[in-house]
Amino acid sequence: MSDTQTLIENRPPSVAALFLERVAATPDAEAYRYPVPPASGEGADDWKSLSWGQAAERVFAIAAGLIELGVQPEQRVALASSTRVEWILADLGILCAGAATTTIYPQTNAEESAFILSDSGSRVLIAEDAAQLAKAQEKRAELPELTHVVVVDAAGVETGDGVLSLAELETRGAAYLEKHPELIKERVGAITADQLATLIYTSGTTGRPKGVRLPHDNWAYMAKAISATGLVGQDDVQYLWLPLAHVFGKVLTSGQIEVGHVTAVDGRVDKIIENLPVVQPTYMAAVPRIFEKVYNGVAAKARAGGGAKYKIFQWASEVSREYAKVSQDNFRRTGTAAVPFALGAKHKVADTLVFAKIREAFGGNLRACVSGSAALAPEIGYFFAGAGIHILEGYGLTESSAASFVNPGEAYRTGTVGKPLPGTEVRIADDGEILLRGPGIMEGYHGLPEKTAEVLESDGWFHTGDIGELSPDGYLRITDRKKDLIKTSGGKYIAPAEVEGQFKAVCPYVSNILVHGADRNFCTALIALDEPSILEWAKENGLDGKSYAEIVAAPATVALVEGYVKELNEGLQRWQTIKKFRLLPRDLDVEHGEITPSLKLKRPVVEREYKHLIDEMYAGAREA
Repeated sequence: MSDTQTLIENRPPSVAALFLERVAATPDAEAYRYPVPPASGEGADDWKSLSWGQAAERVFAIAAGLIELGVQPEQRVALASSTRVEWILADLGILCAGAATTTIYPQTNAEESAFILSDSGSRVLIAEDAAQLAKAQEKRAELPELTHVVVVDAAGVETGDGVLSLAELETRGAAYLEKHPELIKERVGAITADQLATLIYTSGTTGRPKGVRLPHDNWAYMAKAISATGLVGQDDVQYLWLPLAHVFGKVLTSGQIEVGHVTAVDGRVDKIIENLPVVQPTYMAAVPRIFEKVYNGVAAKARAGGGAKYKIFQWASEVSREYAKVSQDNFRRTGTAAVPFALGAKHKVADTLVFAKIREAFGGNLRACVSGSAALAPEIGYFFAGAGIHILEGYGLTESSAASFVNPGEAYRTGTVGKPLPGTEVRIADDGEILLRGPGIMEGYHGLPEKTAEVLESDGWFHTGDIGELSPDGYLRITDRKKDLIKTSGGKYIAPAEVEGQFKAVCPYVSNILVHGADRNFCTALIALDEPSILEWAKENGLDGKSYAEIVAAPATVALVEGYVKELNEGLQRWQTIKKFRLLPRDLDVEHGEITPSLKLKRPVVEREYKHLIDEMYAGAREA
């Protein structure tokens, strides 16, 4: 048995156990850094640190506080907060109490938050602030099982009547621990590998989100498997800004505990550019949208600097991509990333003029980035690779605890998601679907055995719903999606049919609508209007006698439909909203192969036919 297999197979039953081991091994080493904004609200943040020992003191107090509130093993405690150090401390507190964390995005509306709290049977909610508390209080009557709400930032919050601050919970927990000093060790020692650790809700194609049940063993395996890749070491500094309610952010906390490196935590996306030179991370995980934003920002800055500067940037971009492609190809064939002398000389000049400044903007110490949650455009990947920002794409799902594949260090290949993590099996089904099996796969969907049976076979193989191909040496390339479910470049799942259906309910003039947004940073729509209805409207609005094509091109018609799009957007989550749309010059029909005889939309056909309109809607997005 290899050292890697031994490491993974001899894993403890839980990350809570791993946390206790980490604290015992390196109590004085730095664990977390976090920003404290200035009291005046102006000026730079003051960054503070917690050692593993200090973190444990707070984690154990939270755990004991929850136990004192009556929380039992496997009972759910919900977390509705943005990414901040308290999220990690609370999550570890929940796990060390033997309970299970239900994650809720802070942007989730009151109705969906209430559904998640109710469906999960959460007994306690840890809410970030007054706004998150208000959502729960609005729906309190629908949540009989919710006994307490703990508020992290209690400014403006009236405590009492089942509401207490996180500081109060920790004080009560610390007092409880004095009376029961062995409490945490006993609770963690009693956790079994198959016990529920986390419930993460993921949107399906239609209807309510499904709760993905991830037992403790999933996270213990992930921690060991991430360590076994050798991609991170104890001297690394991770910058963690990803939403911790998302499985991608959550898995990074497990890997860190096993490896023992420092993590700087700040979920404020608008602070990323400002934080990077301060944190100076050696590695960072991100979604494609961040790399798109950086690339677009650099391009916009060069363009603003005048024609000469922009030409230099364009030349450097070409050199960067060529350099990355040649070096990766050579590494694949020979094991060395050497490039021809002339290309190397051009790259050296481009590095001085452009790339060095980009690396400096990332803090100057960045060894690698991990990109996941959606596909990164290969051209952007090659640009950064040539600029010395190595983006290792990975792949996984909520149902596979996030990290199933990742590119291996120096041997990474842009455009692929790399190789399976040690201990994860992969096979490609006859129809091209990617199937996964291993210790990272979920137990199933919470309370939905039929839905579980649809994707999880009795022998453990999980159907991902994605189509892909494996290279002879084991690199996976995602080529398509089996389902219509789309994912934005920010990593959010959207069910287009659901949004389309809602629009049809709102707009009386629509005939067909196609929502587009896969791997894009916002959603757009192609809309075809019902001819009789719109001709009738046209008669009363100064467009009588015009053809259908002339009517849909008229500003008044566009304004009419824009009103309905705004109405639709008011009822959607932010990431589902339609930012731009185009009216089609004719309705979709069977004759053109755009809809089936049973009137189902054929998405690939429509997207191909109207590619020019889709491209037009995203044309200015990169510079935005």
